[in-house]
Amino acid sequence: MGSVALVGVGLMGGSLGLALRERAGVEVVRGVDPDPVAIDTALTMGAITEAAVTVEEAVDGASAAFIAAPVAALPEAARAVLAAAGDDCLVSDLGSVKAEVLGSLGAVERARFIGGHPVAGGERTGVAFARAELFEGATWFLTPPAEARPDLFERLHALVVALGARPVAIDVDVHDRLMALVSHLPHLIAAALLNQAATTSPGGREALRSAGPSFGDLTRVAGANPPLWTDILLANRGAVLEAIEGHAGQMAEMADALRAGDRDAVRVAVERAAAARERLRADEPGPARARWRLLVAIPNRPGVISEIATALGHAHINIEDLQLAPGPPDGDGELSLVVEGEGAARRAADLVAGRGYRALARPAD
Repeated sequence: MGSVALVGVGLMGGSLGLALRERAGVEVVRGVDPDPVAIDTALTMGAITEAAVTVEEAVDGASAAFIAAPVAALPEAARAVLAAAGDDCLVSDLGSVKAEVLGSLGAVERARFIGGHPVAGGERTGVAFARAELFEGATWFLTPPAEARPDLFERLHALVVALGARPVAIDVDVHDRLMALVSHLPHLIAAALLNQAATTSPGGREALRSAGPSFGDLTRVAGANPPLWTDILLANRGAVLEAIEGHAGQMAEMADALRAGDRDAVRVAVERAAAARERLRADEPGPARARWRLLVAIPNRPGVISEIATALGHAHINIEDLQLAPGPPDGDGELSLVVEGEGAARRAADLVAGRGYRALARPAD
């Protein structure tokens, strides 16, 4: 890996720079940011090794460029980086909304751009709070378009693994709908609860001052970086509106049950939530299982690796390692994937075979 460019050196970009240097062995991390104080802080912390004045200077000779700009600025930034970077430079981003930026790119640009979203962060923003371990154990969503070059996908996957995160490939639209429900909607609900409590005073006593720890836990994310979250919600407004309508339907059903005094319906709703909570806990990483390797014969054409990785991502099969051995122009190459557990490997082989590819699962050792 040669130099890596960071376009934006706030909390996420700064943490990525530290992780690239400390965990991925990248010696040159060149950063560019409109805030000179952020650049100076990043240099002092070691989040970047060199400061650039322009995007062109930052990406000169880079093997990879990561855009850590606000969501509203991502489309323009992506086009600028792709225009300035070399043909062999991987370009990715760290934004939590993907469809807008991908939709702004042409087919040639999409060959080198693979969207990324590490599900990590913090309540405090700015490069001063950056830390190399921010991505440790985090899911890092990858949204490769059909045009994505296989060698660049392989490079990005390896980098994410080296940072200690878990890369998961999914479709762009699926990503944005998922984030609307499990990330963006919770921010809106937390904000609505706080606003309601702050403006409600039964008997003259402000409700907000009567809140206990559970209310604080539930509303922890409210108010985090208002400009940033305003842009995120607007950029993903279609999926967020869909999530709001679904939530409103859930609340309406609960209201109907309470209005009717239907004890069974209320109890069933609470029980279903308790069961879902247990499923959420069960999805947390458990003891490591034996690693298995999946070997897939793939034709020499764009989109194959993106298709296979995305299909496995949708099936909740995490790819721990990915290597590509290209074949001749008129023959098959070999895609080697490492997954955890025999069951996951067998399911992956069946899924890939169902898409018309020859696959073999065997112990990785």
